[in-house]
Amino acid sequence: MNFLLSPEQHALVDSVSGLLRDRCDALHVHQVFDTPGEAAFDAALWSALSELGVPAIMVPEAHGGLGLELIDLAIVSEALGRAAAPVPFLGHALAALAISLGGSEEQKERWLPALASGEKIATVAFGESPGRWAPDEWTLLGETLTGTKTMVPNAKEADLIVVGLGTGALAVVEKDASFTVARLDVADRTRPLDTVTFTDASAELLANGTVAAPRVFDAAAVLLAADAFGGADHCVNMSVEYAKIREQYGQPIAAFQGLRYQLVAMALATEPARGLYWFAAHAWDALPEKARHAAGQAKAHLAETYLQVTRDTVEAHGGIGFTWEHDTHIYMKRAMLDWAWLGTPSRHRQRAADLAGW
Repeated sequence: MNFLLSPEQHALVDSVSGLLRDRCDALHVHQVFDTPGEAAFDAALWSALSELGVPAIMVPEAHGGLGLELIDLAIVSEALGRAAAPVPFLGHALAALAISLGGSEEQKERWLPALASGEKIATVAFGESPGRWAPDEWTLLGETLTGTKTMVPNAKEADLIVVGLGTGALAVVEKDASFTVARLDVADRTRPLDTVTFTDASAELLANGTVAAPRVFDAAAVLLAADAFGGADHCVNMSVEYAKIREQYGQPIAAFQGLRYQLVAMALATEPARGLYWFAAHAWDALPEKARHAAGQAKAHLAETYLQVTRDTVEAHGGIGFTWEHDTHIYMKRAMLDWAWLGTPSRHRQRAADLAGW
């Protein structure tokens, strides 16, 4: 059995990574991060990614997409995480997936082509206070919605929002409906979050939303795990390169045994975890009986690993690692969002344990 990526998947990652090298280097991410006022996203970069087909990856070919699988979407998420790309990928990808899985043919035809091309932006509204994320925890009811969703990615810029309902179903609310958006002051400025308050907002139920909702929830966990792996891997490489050039007492700090052990520990925590999100994505695509457990494990482990690796990265860089001008704080704040969004690692470990019958 071949557990490696296909040539086509390598080509996809190479195309996205090449674009990010050209259009999303560290200086550019800092410029977006440091922009005064309310953060949004890099519209030009998102347009370029749309031209490469990133929003179309899991949209069916019949509706203008590429008809690929979650593993393809996940390896792109890894590349975006490695670059800390300030684009509305997470919410948009999940909303398109929700409509692809849960929409009627008429609903798919109405919304998916514009989402696949990037002409319109969509997002998902799953989170509710305090800490309710899963389909069996949602509370909003009816086709006329009144209530609040929190930590909604890029709701302010979205043309439509896929909302999780108290019945475990999904509904679509378009931009001209009755809702207000308040941007949250969050640490990760590469992926802004909003609180959305609905007041008698008109919502259209997805025809098969109750079936799609748990699948979209698991896919979200996999995409967060992939983003976390990409960010953690970048932090390891960044720390190693810095240790080679930073000198103390007349020699590179890479020669110091204590730091070498720390760098090795970071690499050993990160690299083997790649298989966790690969398997979780594969299970989502091909092993439905294992998908929920694998998604929970991947999200829990990789989000926690990423956060710890960013702490170690700050230590490896010494004083410069604590400054606003360095990249380390951007990755640490991104790790914080991967850790918190969709529920904490402990929640996902508990869910995985329950699914395993422990």
